[in-house]
Amino acid sequence: MGWLAAGDRYEVALVEGRVVARATSATRDGHERTLPAEIRDRPEVVELQRFAEWLDRHAAECAAQVTAWMVSSLPVPAGLLAQVWPDEAWRAALRDIVVVGEGPDETGFLRDADGTGGLRVVNLDGETVRLTSPTVTMPHPVLLPDLEELRTFAAEAGVVQGVEQIHRATWLKPAGTDGGADSVSEFAGAEYRSWFHLSARATSLGYRISGSAVVDRVRDDGRTVTARVGMSDPYTEEKAWTGRLYWHHGDDRGRLPLSEVGPVAWSEGMRMAAALHAGRTVPTDDAR
Repeated sequence: MGWLAAGDRYEVALVEGRVVARATSATRDGHERTLPAEIRDRPEVVELQRFAEWLDRHAAECAAQVTAWMVSSLPVPAGLLAQVWPDEAWRAALRDIVVVGEGPDETGFLRDADGTGGLRVVNLDGETVRLTSPTVTMPHPVLLPDLEELRTFAAEAGVVQGVEQIHRATWLKPAGTDGGADSVSEFAGAEYRSWFHLSARATSLGYRISGSAVVDRVRDDGRTVTARVGMSDPYTEEKAWTGRLYWHHGDDRGRLPLSEVGPVAWSEGMRMAAALHAGRTVPTDDAR
């Protein structure tokens, strides 16, 4: 994007996501600078700032959509990826995401998507190959059999994902989990100064508050599963605590036995509970 005149003395432009100005006079230097007070309310500046805010929202929406595809391991048409690829925000969210085609060897870091619907990926051998599958998935990391190899390759090749996938925190359900149990207490009892601090922590992480719980809805093996972490009552307690973690089908509040919780739902539920526990109020004695 070029420079726009903002009055007789300055030009403005978007540089790395923020509006900057430079003087147009030959007697002034042409270095970029923060906006002078005299032009901050000019229509050109206001519109450019609004455009910058829209670009930020658009980038966040693209990243959120790719995250949703990845967490749910949903099939995505290759043609759709080719259509959105020219958009810088979409490309930043999609580049180097691990995609899997229909063939057993069709796995790699996404590097390009062209108008013919074909995708180009870099595989674990470091080779750039073309995927011709009509649809691909962006698997949740617990479903990637070569996860450790992918992490090693990414570290060696300097791969940085726009959407956290291979380095997303994961939890595997312990072997021999009690089939009769229906909740996990590992991260229960995290204390917050108030219910509002706890709810603010939850919403800042992208989770919802529903009744007396923090919730996260996840698609796992084609079904919707809701993970819930209990919360103390805001009307009867001065402070707040997290409760146990449990899962249920969709909107059905009946608890799932732990033996029926799938790998993605387990990992995402534990990830939520751990993140809430990490934001707890740390007593002064423990902080030393």
